[in-house]
Amino acid sequence: MYIESETVALKQKLTKNIKKEIVAFANSKGGTIYIGITDDGEIIGLKDIKSDIESLSGMIRESIIGNLTTYTDIEVKEIDKKDIIELHITSAPEKPYYLADKGLKSSGVFIRHGSSTIQATDEIIRKMLIESSKKSFEEEIANNQDLTFAYAKELFKKRNIEFSKEKFKSLKMLTDNKFNNLALLLSDQNPYTVKCAIFDGTNKTIFKDRKELSGSYLKIVEDAFYYMNLANHINSTFKGLQRIDKKDYPDFSIREALLNAIIHRNYYFNGSILLSIFDDRMEINSTGGLISTLSLNDVYNGVSESRNPNFAEIFHRLNYVENYGTGIGRIINEYQDSNLKPIIELTENVFKIILPNRNYIENDKNDFNNFSQEEIITNYINKRNKISRIDVEKLLNIGATRSKQIINKLLNENILVKKGSGKNIYYVLK
Repeated sequence: MYIESETVALKQKLTKNIKKEIVAFANSKGGTIYIGITDDGEIIGLKDIKSDIESLSGMIRESIIGNLTTYTDIEVKEIDKKDIIELHITSAPEKPYYLADKGLKSSGVFIRHGSSTIQATDEIIRKMLIESSKKSFEEEIANNQDLTFAYAKELFKKRNIEFSKEKFKSLKMLTDNKFNNLALLLSDQNPYTVKCAIFDGTNKTIFKDRKELSGSYLKIVEDAFYYMNLANHINSTFKGLQRIDKKDYPDFSIREALLNAIIHRNYYFNGSILLSIFDDRMEINSTGGLISTLSLNDVYNGVSESRNPNFAEIFHRLNYVENYGTGIGRIINEYQDSNLKPIIELTENVFKIILPNRNYIENDKNDFNNFSQEEIITNYINKRNKISRIDVEKLLNIGATRSKQIINKLLNENILVKKGSGKNIYYVLK
């Protein structure tokens, strides 16, 4: 049974519109066009298959800009005594391919989306042009040649790695003896920034703090990690007298998510990396999405192909990153003891990692079923900083006498400290 899909198209007969399908498959993941089969999968065959093959071959050679002859294969198959054409198209490297009579614009460039062939947007065309260009972004000569490297030089010195004009070539910071874009990213004049914000609550309604980090990306990494750690609080829970400390976010996860956003982003886009911190999560947005040869499943499975390999190598030399391809897997593994898991959201132009706050409790009474009354109180104080007797009554749904007994017990065990006086008495952890 033949069914149309992302990689399969069915055509009852050969028409001029088939060249759109050919372009779409070449610009996407490749696929097969079956000619002589209806949309419902019924095999009806072709009457003059020799003429159809000649016409199809001519379309591929003359009606499509970009040589697809080596990326297409035409076969004739006989099924139930009926001849059909199988046209196999490989995902071709020099994208975008387009219709000769329409030109390099949306009306001439097509891609596959599910089982449909659609026009590519200007943004998608731009992305394909960037990724098929012979020189990568980091190899292109920088527009600004008046670069200084004060921060980079100091950091390399701390790592006992030589950083001098003589080493610029081996670090691949030069193209034709001029500073390239890799050098620009490392320089004090780096034009790209990271915008950080802390929000009150779980949405972007109220800012608690915001900051834009600039300078060498080596400086931005340090500043951003410091900023993220300011919001990475330690939650202390108690099992009996044993104190258990757990940070909101694993240190490795926030560091790796940050480095992934910086190292692998698409620098042909001018937008800033966005770091947003909410009560319940941390989001890191980088521009450019994945490179065309990778899927989200590839990333989860540890497949690594860097958009900026020389930039990645700099961070590897400085011991910021470890083995290539292990970062996303380790981010997820850091949450193996938590019910909450990191989420990756992917579009054509954005790669977002969402790290959940492991200590976030939406309701103070949630997730306390396995804790004693004393433990519920100490966890409440750790979140709210303090507690009153009235708070204890409401939290535990008990009377004034019982709440006093529990508080006095915690005072005697040196877990709580009494503060204030009269009606303003409250309690904090010692």
